Amino acid sequence: MSQVTEEAVLNALRTIIDPDLRKDIVKLGFIHDLSINGGDVSFRIVLTTPACPVKEEMEAQGHDLVAALPGVTSVKVTMDAEVPQGRGIKNNVAIPGVRNIIAVSSGKGGVGKSTVAVNLAVALAANGANVGIMDADVYGPNVPMMLGTGYGQPEIENNQLIPIEAHGIKMISMAVLVPPDKPMILRGPMLHGVVRQFLSDVNWGELDYLVVDMPPGTGDVQLSLAQLVPVQGAVLVTTPQEVSLSDVRRAVKMFEQVNVPVLGVIENMSYFIAPDTGNRYEIFGKGGGQKLADEYGLNFLGQVPLGMEVREGGDNGIPVVVGSPDSPQAAAFRKVAEEVARQVSIEAMKPELVIMSRSNS
Repeated sequence: MSQVTEEAVLNALRTIIDPDLRKDIVKLGFIHDLSINGGDVSFRIVLTTPACPVKEEMEAQGHDLVAALPGVTSVKVTMDAEVPQGRGIKNNVAIPGVRNIIAVSSGKGGVGKSTVAVNLAVALAANGANVGIMDADVYGPNVPMMLGTGYGQPEIENNQLIPIEAHGIKMISMAVLVPPDKPMILRGPMLHGVVRQFLSDVNWGELDYLVVDMPPGTGDVQLSLAQLVPVQGAVLVTTPQEVSLSDVRRAVKMFEQVNVPVLGVIENMSYFIAPDTGNRYEIFGKGGGQKLADEYGLNFLGQVPLGMEVREGGDNGIPVVVGSPDSPQAAAFRKVAEEVARQVSIEAMKPELVIMSRSNS
């Protein structure tokens, strides 16, 4: 019987190409814990996101390619994921334990940005990632309501705030630090201080993604976030109509100026399906998000339709991806989360090819 070698196994696995990174999985360092015991072969394939859409296909390929080698009698493939550390931006300091920061922005209000941020965070967590959400919309902090946490103040431990947890994610918001009926009257330097406190004085623990719900516009909070920490990328939320697109264009240019990559565009409130007739209505127009993405060469991350489930979920503190998981809106948010996770991984690998130290290549 032929002797199975590590080189033979790795050579077989080199034919599997990651469709996003366009490199073979051995060169990318995805193969871990390769063990050969006679004809028994086992290894882990460690992907860059738990939401990889080709995970099952890659597992089957790995099994079949190695099983076909002379001398192999059994193959055990374990699929795993390790979100890569986001690339740093010069002069910025990373938050300990936080691997990637994703800013959710819109350039204007009224497009459902906070709803997108909350459901994006919860959907990422449902895929197996460790996720936090920072409610940086200090003038209209609605994330605690949308998560159903109430407005009780967070605990303090070792001079750090402990995030409040709900639906599998960690959360901090100005709404839990001040009475809910108190107006937020803050000028630029004070806003900068709030952002700094949320980033440095909160014990986030180990997070794959910290989703930041940004306030509308292109002002102090956006600039402070870009100046203080390495933001892996921004997700821009728009509705289809031109009045929304014109403001999001400003957000695109703003993130370009502060060297924050734009991961893509989400079109919210894309259309409405009448529950009694099944007819589809483009209430706010059609195709605006795709048009904007094409205009600037950005990724179009998906459409989220209008629906009572989204509004009811936000009011009741149960995000639609949890409260109505079979709804079209929940399905759309899950797809968006998968696309965002993919783009974060691609962006993290851009500066240079990251070869994981634990690779067997």
